[in-house]
This record gives sequence, C-alpha cells and structure tokens, in this order.
Amino acid sequence: MLSHLECARCGREHDADAVQNLCHECASPLLARYDLARVGRPTAENSLWRYRDVLPVRAVDPAFSLGEGMTPLVPLPALSRALDVTVLMKDESLVPTGSFKARGAAVGVARAKELGIEGIKMPTNGNAGAAWALYAARAGIRSVIAMPEDAPLITREEVEASGAELRIVPGTIADAGKAIADVDLFDASTLREPYRIEGKKTMGYEIVEQLGWRVPDVIVYPTGGGVGLIGIHKALQEMRELGWISGEKLPRLVAVQSTGCAPIVRAFEEGRAESVFWDGAYTDAFGINVPKPLGDFIILRAIRETNGIAVAVTDEQIAADRAETARLEGTFLCPEGAATVSAVRVLRDSGWLSANDEVVVLNTGAGIKYPAVRL
Repeated sequence: MLSHLECARCGREHDADAVQNLCHECASPLLARYDLARVGRPTAENSLWRYRDVLPVRAVDPAFSLGEGMTPLVPLPALSRALDVTVLMKDESLVPTGSFKARGAAVGVARAKELGIEGIKMPTNGNAGAAWALYAARAGIRSVIAMPEDAPLITREEVEASGAELRIVPGTIADAGKAIADVDLFDASTLREPYRIEGKKTMGYEIVEQLGWRVPDVIVYPTGGGVGLIGIHKALQEMRELGWISGEKLPRLVAVQSTGCAPIVRAFEEGRAESVFWDGAYTDAFGINVPKPLGDFIILRAIRETNGIAVAVTDEQIAADRAETARLEGTFLCPEGAATVSAVRVLRDSGWLSANDEVVVLNTGAGIKYPAVRL
C-alpha cells in the first residue's frame, strides 16, 4: 500500500513510482510512506513478505524470495543471569547470505527491478555488498560493488561468486564510495535509495509479533550506517498508528558503536543533531566501521525520541563477550552482535538498565563469516 516517498529532513513528498535517490530539495534520505488505512494483518508466509502491505513492492514475486526474515527470537537465560537482566536475541545469522543485510537487499532489489533499474552500484563494509550482489544476480540485474581491502574475505568471495564487478580499495567505506563515482548505475548506497530500510524494518515487526504483539523495554542495535535502527523505529511508529501495539511508550533504542569509530556516540553525548566525520576509524566489528553515517540525524532523532542512548564499547570487550556468549549459550555471534552484549553489560553496570528490563539484542550475522577476527 505504498503511497509516496517523504524526505526525512524537510518533509517534501516525492513520487514513489519514479526512480529516486535523495530528496530533490535538500539531498537527504527518503522514507517510504503507506496508506495505512488499507493495511491488513500479516499473511501466513514464513518470511518478511508476510508484512507485504507495509512493504514497497507492488507485485511481490514469491519465486524471488530466498526465505529471508522470520528469524528466531532466542532467550539467553545463562547470559541473562550473568548480566542480571533479561536478554533475548534476534538471531539474524540464519537469513540468506548469513547476515541481516539480506532483508534490505531482498526488498531493495525487488523494488529496483520493478522500477526497471538494470544495474546497481554500492560501497560496502562487506555483508551488504555480498547480499545485494547475490540478490541482483537472482533478479538478473548488473551490480558493481566496492569494499575496503580489509573487509571480511568471505564477503569478497560472495560478491565474486555472484558475477558482480568487485573493486577493492584502501581505507574505509567512505573511500569505497569514491571508487565507484565513475560508474553510471543506480546508487544503492546506504540510505541513498529509499527501500533498503523497508526490508530492515521488518526486524521490528517480527520482534513485536514474536512477543505476542507487545514491545520489549529496550532494543540494542549495532550501529554503523544505522539503517536497521532507523527501520525498527519506523516499524514501531507504523505499528502504533495501525493499532497493532498500544500505548505511547516505545522501546528505548540503544545505538552501539566501537570506541574505534563512534561518531553517533560522540554526537549524542555532545547534544548534536548530526555527527562529525570520525578520523582514523577502525574496529574489528567491521560492519559498524562507518565514519559518518548519511542518516546520522535520523539515528540520533530515533534514540532521543525513545529516551534511548548511544554507547561505545572497546574491541577487547567485544571479543570477550563474543567468547562468553558462545561458552554460556552455544551461539557464535558476529563481532557486531557481540557489541550489543558488551553494551548491555556496560549499561547494566551503570544502572541505565535495571534487573527488571526485558532487552532484545540484535545478532546481525553469522560468526563464522569472520574467521580472521580472533576471540
């Protein structure tokens, strides 16, 4: 029931059935809006497409799906006892390509094909590029992917296996973006197209549905580009307007970053509306190594509107909590997922979290995709 696109900054409306990147007026990200009066309840499909009425693809092709979405919400009782707070894990390691990035790629590529786009380009820290390249191959469209030279090797192999053109560059994702400036294809970079966020927001719908249509107290998200956090917040707002959740209170959203790259944390602590580029960015949690997110102002707004917080943890803490979670719960988190556990530990120790809180952490990918990251 897609209605139009709306600028996240100035509110200007854009035609949802034309190919769009950023707002024509202020070059800010566009958000998909829906005729919510016409939205029905989820279907019986065991994938994110069960929420098709709040997704932008007008004619969903069941044969296109690889089964993305509807990942488990797993209780972590031993870790909960160790941290003195109830922790549930949304485990995105089980989606196609082994990363939550498949959600955004599935919806983004499906919509791109529907709009007649014949090829996409994007910079990536690894997992997003792998997902978009593979879904582009499934859709029969071209893709050009650029990633930093120290991105996880497995994601590079996924891109190459898909038949995409891969460009490896020194530096960060910002440098990767510069490396494809000459490519005349649709720019599918983070928040430079409107539909990746729509796939990511289904994590929010699933969490609430899996809890029996109620919200947890806190949702903790590893934040690089921040699309998942923005998407979850968007989903919560939509569900409240739809009447699927009641009350004014939304979960407090927590943005987690590494101390080696924490532009959102610094901006939050300084009371800024936007972040400042983080020089010398590096973290073993490579997916959150984003020196300045395009949607920083939307991330910060979502955190503040939900009375949430932004917190930075060290790579050493991340490695220790990755090992402890595997030992206590038998689940091998990706480094970004382990960062959420470290954040829970820090926030419980500080008293920001109480023993009575119910906390959902996002494990955004499979730990086995990071063989070079040592515990």
